[in-house]
Amino acid sequence: MKRQPLYDWKLREIMAQHQMFKTTDLTPHLVERGIDMSASQVHRLVTARPERLSLLVLSALCDIFNCEPGDLVEVSVAEVATKRRRAGSNVVDLASTGRPRRAKVTGD
Repeated sequence: MKRQPLYDWKLREIMAQHQMFKTTDLTPHLVERGIDMSASQVHRLVTARPERLSLLVLSALCDIFNCEPGDLVEVSVAEVATKRRRAGSNVVDLASTGRPRRAKVTGD
């Protein structure tokens, strides 16, 4: 078994708890803390699960909502079965099929 880390991004839920229902509601709070993000960046931050996140942005979000990083990110681990490869079905025996011959390129 292989352990695969997973996480849920809870920013949208925390925003709703603070009566912020539009992504644009977050922008002025970020600007107050020196975080200058475009509207599309803020939209992706709120609506999508970020793959990378600046610690400065994370600390600003924690300050805005008076919360801890663990409130924004819920971490879990899933057990994933590893695939085993079986020999035989996709293996080509070159001894029985013969070796391929080298092609000769000739002019016209």
